[in-house]
Amino acid sequence: MIEVRVEDLAFYSGDAIVRPSTATLGATTPLLRRLEQAAGRALLEQLSRAEPLAVGSAVVTGAGDLPVDLLVHAVVSSTTERVSREGVRRALRSALERVLAWQIAEVAIPPFGLGAGNLDIDESAHLMADELARHRSTAYPSRVTLVAESPDEALALEAAIARNGA
Repeated sequence: MIEVRVEDLAFYSGDAIVRPSTATLGATTPLLRRLEQAAGRALLEQLSRAEPLAVGSAVVTGAGDLPVDLLVHAVVSSTTERVSREGVRRALRSALERVLAWQIAEVAIPPFGLGAGNLDIDESAHLMADELARHRSTAYPSRVTLVAESPDEALALEAAIARNGA
């Protein structure tokens, strides 16, 4: 089941949050920086010790003070590779593979690849809908909440999901 909501990602209370990140697990947008701050010092210290990962990879960590148990960090950019459609696709695919491997039932996912000079919401929504449709035959996750920051983002996500049948 896929649901789209406009809300603050820091208050999501399922099992995990899948978040786009940089190669060093840093935030990619102001929304994700606020999420890191809400998670608290323990998470920030854990993230600061991370070795750079390849674009398209994903890793699971604890979630600090957030009301979820886990964060799945999906690497969409690095110092040598900017956000791209293919990098976003690979990162989300890897994140969904981690969700399956860890048997995480309920996840929240914000739009991937947004930010100045990156993908627009329609491109992001289309890529996300494609990957979610590709992954829908698996047991995990059983519930996906796409968390939008604005009503416009929510409309783009809902339209892409509807077009794709995800």
